[in-house]
Formats: sequence, C-alpha cells, structure tokens
Amino acid sequence: MLRRAGTNFRSGQLSLPAGHLEGGEDAVAGLLRELREEVGVEALPGDCRLVLLVHSAPEHEDDSEYLHLFFIIERWSGEPLIGEPDECSELVWVTPAALPADVVDYVADALQAIERGASLLLFGWDRVAT
Repeated sequence: MLRRAGTNFRSGQLSLPAGHLEGGEDAVAGLLRELREEVGVEALPGDCRLVLLVHSAPEHEDDSEYLHLFFIIERWSGEPLIGEPDECSELVWVTPAALPADVVDYVADALQAIERGASLLLFGWDRVAT
C-alpha cells in the first residue's frame, strides 16, 4: 500500500495504487499505467483479474459518486518502489487480515469484501439523505 501525501484526497492514509482513466483508455490499460507510474511494476493484461466493483456515494455536497474497480494481479515484474514521491511518502506490504487502522475506509471495506468473495460493494450510501 502507498501512504498518500501532498494530495487533496485522503493525505496521510494508506491506499492501493489507483487513479482515474485517461481519455481513450480501457480499465485494464489504466490499471497497468497506474501500476507503472505509482509502484514501478509491469504486468500483462491476462494477469489482471477483476474481483470487485465498489459503488461509492458522494462524500460531500460537491462530490460525485464513483465506481472503483479492484483487481488481483496474478504476476508482475519489477521491484515495487515509490514512483510518485510528490504524492506518496511510504510503500508498505499489508495483509487483508491485519490492515492498519489508517487505510482509506472504502479500500479497507473492499479488501474485506474480496476476502468474503463478494463481487459488489455499495459504500457510503447509508449516509446519503434521500
């Protein structure tokens, strides 16, 4: 996991490599690009397995809802490193069974959902007033 730093979103908390898709980029191409940029590893599309979709509610009035795709990477090459030191202050290995308390909340819930074998997680919708 990466400790977010120098960003407006969840600075100081641990999260997985992640990002937004760029124009004309499919989900797997975006995943492979983010892995290269953020942790310096390479993977092949066939080694990426989608395991969970998280639909998160807006966190505040000016926010949007998001779809987060969680993949398991079966194989990769390279030694993980901090690829974006202006956005990350630490790289650590964690196990889903013993997550640190400062993991981004929807990421922690997603990892637990993956361990349970879930394929969909609705996050934060209980906070949204209807």
